[in-house]
Formats: sequence, structure tokens, C-alpha cells
Amino acid sequence: MVRINTSPLVKTYTLEEFWALPEPPDHSKLELIAGVLYMTPPPGYDHDIAVMRLLRLITAHLLATKDKGGLYVPRAAIWTTEQTYLEPDLFYVSTKTEKSFRSKHRTTADLVIEVISPGSSIYDRNTKADTYAALGVRELWLVDEGEETVEVRKLVGKQFSKGKLYSGASTVTSSVLKGLNLRVRNVFEN
Repeated sequence: MVRINTSPLVKTYTLEEFWALPEPPDHSKLELIAGVLYMTPPPGYDHDIAVMRLLRLITAHLLATKDKGGLYVPRAAIWTTEQTYLEPDLFYVSTKTEKSFRSKHRTTADLVIEVISPGSSIYDRNTKADTYAALGVRELWLVDEGEETVEVRKLVGKQFSKGKLYSGASTVTSSVLKGLNLRVRNVFEN
């Protein structure tokens, strides 16, 4: 279970209350961690382009390797309790993990990819990353659109290891997606 210490004055929400919230006028993204509501600015153009390129590159790998796992896009969610609901930018769930779910929703993922925007950096790198670790996500990629880097963190016990940073012409490898060799430059350039 994910535990967050907050002031007793912080309003906490159930999933039912969370889902009843109105869409923010600026289309900010809402997520719920241990009942605490988090709001981040809507993603920008560069963020969307990075997600689109990652989607293409990883889909090509899954097709080439005949991997039957699922690659989920924004608005697909991971939720575990009545108080935690997250929408990663992209996430992969292997067929083995998918079969382990007892309900009609995903409670974890094998790989989560978050594209870091200036307005979500601290949240994605800390609060959200810690939550993914607590949920048992095996690998986390933090794709920094400003720095044009990919940081890969692997789950060790109940927390992520110190990340390995990739940039430029270097190639990201994954312990989850075997055989994937993704050149960082291809995420940020045509």
C-alpha cells in the first residue's frame, strides 16, 4: 500500500469523488495518490511529439519480437485502491502481468514511461516515481524533453535504483523489453 504523510488538513479523495471532479478549465492532468489530489499542467507540443515517437519505436519492437504484451497510451490508467489512480504517458504490461490482475483494471505495469515537462519534473521524478516503485513497477523511464535525456530506473526491492542516464547517440536498453535498442536521438529528432 502506498503511504503518504500529509497535513491532517489536506483534503483526501476516494476514487468515486476523484472521478466526479470537473475537468480543470486549463485541462490540467489530475491524478490521485493515497487520496491526495495532484494536478500538473497539460502537456505541450514537445511532450506530445516525444510520446508519439516512443510509441512508434516501442510498437515496432513489440511487433518485430512478436511480443503480445500491451502498450498503453495516455488516459489508460493504473489504479490499485480506492485512493490511487495514475495515468502514465506510456506503459507496458506483459501478458504474464496482465493475467495476474484479479480485477478489470491494471494495478501495476512492467515498464512505465513518463515524459518530463518543466511543470511536472519534481512530481514525476519524486512523488510519482516513488508511487510506481511501491506498486511494483519493474522499470521506470524518465524522458526529459528539455535535456533530451532518458533516465532508466530499475526496481530493486521496494524502490528504484539510482537511474542510468542516456543521451544523444547513446542507446537505451531495457531489462523488461528484451532486445530493445532505442537510440535517444530518435526520441527527440526526426
